[in-house]
Amino acid sequence: MAMTLAELEARLNEPHLLDSGAPLVHDAQSLFDSAMAHLERGEIRAARRDEEGTWHAVPWVKRAILLGFRIGHMQSMPSSAPFSFVDKHTYPTREFRLENQVRIVPGGSTVRRGAYLAPNVVCMPPMYINVGAYVGRGTMVDSHALVGSCAQIGERVHLSAAAQIGGVLEPINASPVIIEDDVIVGGNCGVYEGTVVRTKAVLGAGVILTRGTPVYDLVKDTVHRASADQPLIIPEGAVVVPGARRVTSPFGEAQGLSLQTPVIVKYRDDKTDAATALEAWLR
Repeated sequence: MAMTLAELEARLNEPHLLDSGAPLVHDAQSLFDSAMAHLERGEIRAARRDEEGTWHAVPWVKRAILLGFRIGHMQSMPSSAPFSFVDKHTYPTREFRLENQVRIVPGGSTVRRGAYLAPNVVCMPPMYINVGAYVGRGTMVDSHALVGSCAQIGERVHLSAAAQIGGVLEPINASPVIIEDDVIVGGNCGVYEGTVVRTKAVLGAGVILTRGTPVYDLVKDTVHRASADQPLIIPEGAVVVPGARRVTSPFGEAQGLSLQTPVIVKYRDDKTDAATALEAWLR
């Protein structure tokens, strides 16, 4: 008889399950396989949003993913030349069929086991989606883009070429990067360390966001920063472009140095197309 999600959660929260010095439970492989199946169907996620809009990691789901690394053994995996893969047997690449309604254009893309791709997702080659990631309906993952482990991508998002969405497995209570619905992530952007990008925001090409990145808001005359108990949050509808701020130390001023920093130059509204809003400032 199949376990309920409550029973699966309880089993995955058992003490010493991930302790390398403790013996494996007899049904570890079954527990892991069950969790991966739920992840790939989008029935469980590595992070959740509460009623106040705050995102939280789901530790027992991340424990399931880590269990796969504990029980896995290295093996060569079937592939077509010139590609060759050697990895834990627990983490082969995902296979998709027509009924999944996911478009994966030929050319070297990989989706790892335990990732969820909703219908109408489009993947342009080559791109990579790691275990535990969630990619919402209608999202485009463009060439050379990365969706890291447990990253949560909303619906109708555009991840432009070479965009990097960082992942996090440990610590298990650390929330992954969140990209909410209708966000545009420009080419060569990097979003890391649990940053949350709210609905309809636009990240111009080359924007880098980390936990230590201050984001200067020219519209609201404020600075957005992470805190000890909160990640960096890009507000809803914000249009963010790369900027610079001067170095104020005597040496820095003498050398004419500046530091790269993201700048919010505008907020989208219902009358402003995202691309138009961005291009108006970049010009």
